[in-house]
Amino acid sequence: MWLNKLGAFLKRDFLIETSYRTFFILRVLRILTTTLTFYFISKLFEKNPSNYLEIYGGDYFSFVLIGIAFSEYLTTSLRSFSESLREEQITGTLEAVLVTPTKISTVILGSSIWNYIFTTISVLIYLGCGVLFFDLSLTKINFLSGILILTLTIICFASIGIISSSFVLIFKKGEPLSWFTGICFSLLGGVYFPVEIMPKFLRFFSYLVPVSYGLRGIRLAFLKGYDLKDLWFQIVMLLIFIIILFPLSIFILKWAVKKIKKEASLLHY
Repeated sequence: MWLNKLGAFLKRDFLIETSYRTFFILRVLRILTTTLTFYFISKLFEKNPSNYLEIYGGDYFSFVLIGIAFSEYLTTSLRSFSESLREEQITGTLEAVLVTPTKISTVILGSSIWNYIFTTISVLIYLGCGVLFFDLSLTKINFLSGILILTLTIICFASIGIISSSFVLIFKKGEPLSWFTGICFSLLGGVYFPVEIMPKFLRFFSYLVPVSYGLRGIRLAFLKGYDLKDLWFQIVMLLIFIIILFPLSIFILKWAVKKIKKEASLLHY
């Protein structure tokens, strides 16, 4: 029954998405222009490669493209849950769904599945463009390490996204947590540059966010072929974040649901 419900959410979102084909075309164009922009920027570093990039192979374009592509999962995880839930509230479908034997967690998860699938398509387009047109080399890629690090990183991000959705349940409007967190994570996590170039006080904060460990692990797995043994530190750190954030997110979500039921405020927008 639970899988059938998730499948129903996926089918609904797929039909909605395919009815807006222009959006998909614009998304592809955005990916192409972003890739082209950073390809030209990378040309500035060809003759004088940075020492900070040596561990990743010395190529800035490969470094930044991996960061931009996989940071799409960061954006999706931080915004998908809260935005999907808010849309359900505005359209009035949340009321209809919750009068059925459906948990709020199923609604949040089901409404986000398509977003992750679409994000995966975007990441593949990023990597495909890089390989086909811009000399991105993934010949050393270690799929097992890369997929494991990516999965752990997504769980960390999703935990923060679930906390964001709890704000939506309580306040009945969009919340600033995901927006602010996304900016901070992009800055501190090394999406566009290695965190090692930052001042020491900022570098300290970069060690407190999961994205820095996630992107480092993904880059080393995709560009240098690091195996699980080589990435043990990133794996351990991501597991620590999950142990802290995931139970906390579930607790906050349950508290939010209990609060709105107690106040009978679910339908007051």
